Amino acid sequence: MVLADPTGTVRPRPGQPTATADAWSAADGAALYGLDRWGDPYFSVNDRGHVMVQPRGDHGGSLDLVELVEQLQGRDLSLPLLIRFDDILEDRLERLHAAFARAIAQYGYPGRYQGVFPVKCNQQRHVVEQLVESGKRWHFGLEAGSKAELLIALSLLDDPEALLICNGYKDRRYIETAILARQLGRQPVVVIEQADEVPRIIAASHALGAAPLIGIRAKLATRSTGRWGSSVGERAKFGLSVPDLLACVEALDQAGLLGDLRLLHFHIGSQINDIAVLKDALQEAGRIYVELTRLGAPMGYLDVGGGLAIDYDGSRTATAASRNYSLQNYANDVVATVRECCEPHGVTPPSLVSESGRAIASHFSVLVFNVLGAAALAGSVPEAGAEEALILRNLRDTLETIESWPAHGRRGDGTADRASGGLEHLQEAWNDALKFRDDALAAFRLGYLSLPERGRAEQLTWACCQAIADHLAALAEGAPVPEELRALPAVLAGTYYANLSVFRSAPDTWAIDQLFPVLPLQRLHERPLRLGSFADLTCDSDGKLARFIDRGQAKPLLELHDLRPGEPYWMGLFLGGAYQEVMGNLHNLFGSTNAVHIRLAAGGGYQVDHVVRGDTNAEVLQAMEHDPDLLLERLRVASEAAIASGRLGIGDARRLMAHLRSSLEQTTYLEEG
Repeated sequence: MVLADPTGTVRPRPGQPTATADAWSAADGAALYGLDRWGDPYFSVNDRGHVMVQPRGDHGGSLDLVELVEQLQGRDLSLPLLIRFDDILEDRLERLHAAFARAIAQYGYPGRYQGVFPVKCNQQRHVVEQLVESGKRWHFGLEAGSKAELLIALSLLDDPEALLICNGYKDRRYIETAILARQLGRQPVVVIEQADEVPRIIAASHALGAAPLIGIRAKLATRSTGRWGSSVGERAKFGLSVPDLLACVEALDQAGLLGDLRLLHFHIGSQINDIAVLKDALQEAGRIYVELTRLGAPMGYLDVGGGLAIDYDGSRTATAASRNYSLQNYANDVVATVRECCEPHGVTPPSLVSESGRAIASHFSVLVFNVLGAAALAGSVPEAGAEEALILRNLRDTLETIESWPAHGRRGDGTADRASGGLEHLQEAWNDALKFRDDALAAFRLGYLSLPERGRAEQLTWACCQAIADHLAALAEGAPVPEELRALPAVLAGTYYANLSVFRSAPDTWAIDQLFPVLPLQRLHERPLRLGSFADLTCDSDGKLARFIDRGQAKPLLELHDLRPGEPYWMGLFLGGAYQEVMGNLHNLFGSTNAVHIRLAAGGGYQVDHVVRGDTNAEVLQAMEHDPDLLLERLRVASEAAIASGRLGIGDARRLMAHLRSSLEQTTYLEEG
């Protein structure tokens, strides 16, 4: 792992791979961006410095992402492009079930594991279809949180052994649909999450002469941690307190429906970063399950909810962007704890259900976007004028003084004493540069400095900053750099302009400060010499990527390469397959990106299973109730008026209307070239 030091230069951490500007390897690139940690086992770097994807993990088969993007562009799939690897979805399912199978065997657990996928995590048709198809061998089910999601689940889930967990707010129609689905041969479980749902379930069951399988969501006292820690406990949005739970059991018993109560559900957060929290919740829920059986409910299932976390930064710590446990550790604790709760009381351990959406879907998609350009504050040194203003001469003298160092602060043997007098000299020069810059601004405001002179003053100021940064880069590691000089990376960092909308493709980075791994897809075998952040296409100051993973914490700048004329610079945003697509919005009317489903082919290479075209300008206009045909007609009328007045020729009017019609059918994102 390597870091950017206070000067903006990339330096290795103690004990980590070392590299100089002339000796930088693909392994150094993988360590710098954490790819060797969060990317395992699906992403790596080859000797050419390209990111590789292994969709089947360590089971064989890989693709060069750079070559893949080039070939997909040849299929008229422009960037930004969402690439979904269906093999990763299947592999995630297999790893989840294998972990529970090993835990069940290890602890001699008499029940089984039967998971479901929460549709809200990614409702895209091809995604849900793929999960249902891949999960058939395990009778993998779905979880619905609304009437629309229930309809999706009913239409796709035709396995009579797969569970359909019905969560969310429920009106009479929702409940009746679930009851009728049970008669259709499905296994819907209507989970009571609010006390007022009980009379509706009873009324609907009596009216139809049938009942659904019933579950109860308990509002646990166990406190969670992390970003979603406040969503559980006494103030939780969903779930029944113990008094409400007991009242619910009594009402079901009086209505003759207690025999249909089969499942206990709980949920303690979307990203459980600390395994100790899960253990406490399991113990509390296990005891409630035992007591429900004593009250006469047949039970049979314990749903531990979602929360199986993703290690976004690879630190394997109990931070918001990571977790301090493995998948196997999670499965072992669920199985062992539930058994320990049930067997001493003579209660048969239940079948175990989990609603792991983030852990299943996060890895399978990669958002690829191109960098359109970059801007940096540092620039060339302007030539001196014949009669230059005193303020400009002061800045120029300061720059010459910095560039002449280490003539200052020499030891008796003639070598530069950079750790003492030299640093004091740089600090003094930094203070002078800032003072002269402020003087130049004040002189401009008062009319004593022209706009070109102010421009030269700014150039000289940034040249001073860059010269100081260059000197600091030569310092020995651990040298005591003054705090003010440590701010130079942020001052000199560049802004890289990204062809994407953060609000559309990565809304959680804006809404909840979620961290996702972001890195170049190519040139990882070259040492990055710049620091920067990303600005998106929207006219919004929040439209940016300015928080990046860094071993358990966030850093505001990312190590990047200089752009080369005529050569693309492609970035990848990873681990965003959960929630980002479905929660994105149309800010500035940037719509969905192109998306493609890729699967490894039997004989090598890959096959394109599905192509989902991104929104056109016409489609996003229609979403806001603007009629594209009416828009064109208004502009046609305006062009006729311009022709009549002589402002526009007929040929130009024809070209204008053709251009507008074409624009309506094009992507909302910028075209290359």
